[in-house]
Amino acid sequence: MKVVCVGHSTYDTTLPMDFYPTENLKYRINNHIECGGGPASNGAYLLAKWGMDTTIMSAVGDDYYGHQVIEEFQKVGACTDCIEVHSGYMTSSSYIIANRANGSRTIITSKKNPIRKLNHSGDIHADLILIDGEHPETAEKVLIANPQAISVIDAGRLTEDTKRLGKLVKYVVCSKTFAEEFASQKIDVNDRNSLIYCYEKLHEYFQNTIIITLEDKGSFTKLQDYEILPTVSVKAVDSTGAGDIFHGAFTYFIGNGYSLRSAVHYASITSAISVTRVGARFSIPELSEVLDYEELI
Repeated sequence: MKVVCVGHSTYDTTLPMDFYPTENLKYRINNHIECGGGPASNGAYLLAKWGMDTTIMSAVGDDYYGHQVIEEFQKVGACTDCIEVHSGYMTSSSYIIANRANGSRTIITSKKNPIRKLNHSGDIHADLILIDGEHPETAEKVLIANPQAISVIDAGRLTEDTKRLGKLVKYVVCSKTFAEEFASQKIDVNDRNSLIYCYEKLHEYFQNTIIITLEDKGSFTKLQDYEILPTVSVKAVDSTGAGDIFHGAFTYFIGNGYSLRSAVHYASITSAISVTRVGARFSIPELSEVLDYEELI
């Protein structure tokens, strides 16, 4: 199965702390973590790590961060031929304060103007596609060229591009914030009607399968009826990349023939394991850990 991921690549510097810092003070920590990042890029990394034939389509600068991003992908066997290296373009970078006391993360990203269209024609075969809305013109070409593919969008930010691309995929997996902004309705996870309202608004527009992620509350979708599919309870130390990892794992399982319920279930386990570790890509578990997880608890 050929997997193509189109999306944003960044380089993350994670600063683990045991509390959230106070403004205008100095702090010293004894370690930090550096690795690549980005929604569909983290998904691509997971898919390659789990043994899938994965190509990443993205753009980086001709700089240290950009070359590190490419090297990381190559180490897990991902095809990097479609990562464009642009001279004079600075690779996006993110600086993350990970509060180990409660698992929260605060992210500041430095990003140049987005590149809407990569130089690659988009004429590439794919059986499974994951996109995040970055490089939208290229993502659209890949989707149109592969109508038979199982396709997933990581819908984190509500933009016109995300709305357009979401109509071309088979699965819209969106954040709670995305759903609320789209439907102009706040979600109360204890209020089933607020979840149904947002789901129906999304489904009416996109006309495909919708999954709304609710962080530690699980995910909301429609099977035979509307359901919140719960996640597993863990002690979180760093939630950086948890959503990206969920999307990558969901893409893996739905692409490998698992039911919607099972795909969400195992994606939730993958994401839950990841938040118990610091650093997005370094927190991605082995596939065997996920499949064996329930036997261990």
